[in-house]
Amino acid sequence: MNDNRSGENNLKRGLNFIEAIVEEDLKEGKNGNRVHTRFPPEPNGYLHIGHAKAICLDFGIAERYGGKCNLRFDDTNPIKEETEYIESIREDIHWLGYDWEKREYYASDYFGQLYNFAVDLIRKGLAYVDDQSSDLIAEQKGTPTVPGIESPYRSRPAEENLSLFEKMNSGAFPEGSRVLRAKIDMASPNMHMRDPIIYRIIKHPHHRTGNRWHVYPMYDFAHGQCDYFEGITHSLCTLEFEVHRPLYNWFIDQLQTDDYRPRQIEFNRLNLNYTVLSKRKLLELVKEGKVNGWDDPRMPTLCGLRRRGYTPESIRNFVASIGYTKVEAINDVSLLEFAIREDLNKRAPRVMAVLNPLKVILTNYPEGKTEELETINNPEDESMGVRTIPFSKEIYIERDDFMEDPPKKYFRLAPGREVRLKSAYIIKCVDYKTDEQGNILEVYCTYDETTRSGGPDADRKVKGTLHWVSVLHALEAEIRLYDRLYSDPDPSGHRGKDPKTFLNPDSLKIITGYVEPGLKNSKPLDHFQFQRVGYFNLDPDSTPGRLIFNRTVPLRDTWSRGQASGT
Repeated sequence: MNDNRSGENNLKRGLNFIEAIVEEDLKEGKNGNRVHTRFPPEPNGYLHIGHAKAICLDFGIAERYGGKCNLRFDDTNPIKEETEYIESIREDIHWLGYDWEKREYYASDYFGQLYNFAVDLIRKGLAYVDDQSSDLIAEQKGTPTVPGIESPYRSRPAEENLSLFEKMNSGAFPEGSRVLRAKIDMASPNMHMRDPIIYRIIKHPHHRTGNRWHVYPMYDFAHGQCDYFEGITHSLCTLEFEVHRPLYNWFIDQLQTDDYRPRQIEFNRLNLNYTVLSKRKLLELVKEGKVNGWDDPRMPTLCGLRRRGYTPESIRNFVASIGYTKVEAINDVSLLEFAIREDLNKRAPRVMAVLNPLKVILTNYPEGKTEELETINNPEDESMGVRTIPFSKEIYIERDDFMEDPPKKYFRLAPGREVRLKSAYIIKCVDYKTDEQGNILEVYCTYDETTRSGGPDADRKVKGTLHWVSVLHALEAEIRLYDRLYSDPDPSGHRGKDPKTFLNPDSLKIITGYVEPGLKNSKPLDHFQFQRVGYFNLDPDSTPGRLIFNRTVPLRDTWSRGQASGT
């Protein structure tokens, strides 16, 4: 741990502790003044928001110091790995804005070198084949305060170990019958140093090497050596690997031939409330049909966030805002939601969409007349210009924007009251129609033609402004109101309870709404602010005859008041 504290004690303004360490290493001329990092995902699932923090750090450090960052797939367990995951990982990293150029590697690229290294350890008396089961080996590890028990096979001659290891790889033994262990120290206070398993038998075809190998390296054995083979200078890992660092360094000691050696540095992982980031648990959601695939917009996967409407910039800004430290913490998901609101506020055009329509008829508006009214696309960015929207005698407003008997501070439409229609006219309610149950069917209003933009009374003030769409021109759309997948802030923190117990039953509501006609030309993933409602994007499943919009986030965080967000 001490090798990281020197950087933490010399923090410079604007630098996180890892950047301070890197600058200190460069100042001292370590590793030829190089900065070379790597992002090492396992191809056994889709990347999620937690991986984004590591991606931004690994590639960001390389960018900041003129270095390089490799993409290296840790494909050491063929049972769980699929090429589908590899392709998705590539796509997600590129989407975040990073590129590894031609430096794409796999742990399987080094299987030969790793095997030869293991053979070398056996010859030096630093590794041995153990015939015991993994459960028995675990029992013999002892506890942090009680030394472990040495395996009865620990003293096997090197030649016998070499022969057995070769037979393990040739397929002569069944899975689970033997393992290869490093011979270090069964009394070490660090449990990871107590003769760790470094190879196990797996008889399953590998997606790249086929049936060439029947033994596969453990992560602790593979990742440090792969760092060394690739010339990595700074191996950035999350905090759970801090106790693995002595083992990482022990293996490097056996390989090292000159002054070069990678340096492992640990940082806190990204944790979010109302979220589960375990790939195993995310896979369960997919397989059990609790969500509609890895890219379901309720999932914390990068492809899910992308489909929901999150931008790479918002995720990078969020990661930068929470920073990198040596202390684990749970971040509030509202910070992530704030980041996307802040980003889309600047870039998303404002459009008209009505999600719960109520028809308003303008009794004094000419029959058959249609006007094109000009409206600003985004007041935060004048360069986005203006567009026109059609206006006619009948319009839709939100049902919640009309009330028969409103309270005192209700500033929307009500009998005898006036409101302004956004970018249009001031209207006044003169009557309404209900069914036998008292449900409002239609509202009747008059409009004041002098209050249109450019008219003599355009600046007349009223307290309420409503969004609307023309009934004659509106496009019907499927609106998917996504919300947080879990209703509990710590769904994984309840002992004995499956996180799925806390799935939010209102995490997806599908309704039919109406949008302004200009949205028919939208492209998949285009972003919009539905005025007064929230941020939405066009779902990739949309077709010209079926528009589907996903809610990214509401305009405001209503969860902070203890309520699920609504429309």
